Amino acid sequence: MKKIVLTMLLGVLITLGANAQYSGQWYVGSGDISNVAWTEWSVSPTVGYGLTDNIMVGANLSQVDSTADMEIDLHARYYMNGYFAYVATNGLSTEGMKLGIGKMFSLCSFAYLDPKVVYNTADKTTNLQLGFGFKF
Repeated sequence: MKKIVLTMLLGVLITLGANAQYSGQWYVGSGDISNVAWTEWSVSPTVGYGLTDNIMVGANLSQVDSTADMEIDLHARYYMNGYFAYVATNGLSTEGMKLGIGKMFSLCSFAYLDPKVVYNTADKTTNLQLGFGFKF
């Protein structure tokens, strides 16, 4: 299963990418490369689309561990002055929503890094998350 997830992630990263801060742009990358102890990183492949200059919507694929089923999570961002407000759901359910704030840094014309602080309403925990990806 890990080989399939890594192969999918690599394929998506190679073929797509975008920054949602601009209307009509696509992005692909990781929605979260943390969530666990520093020795056990998890990666959630993400794809999104900028609906307007300030609003981006997307989805990411997540799997807690190799024994759990994969889930598709939906998310949205609202950008203002280089920062964004973030909300994510578990599938179509509003239970266990994640709320956060962050900033997207452009590394070059086609790559970005986006650290964010996210509060999980189900677990009542706050996590520092780090996303990266490509834009087109």
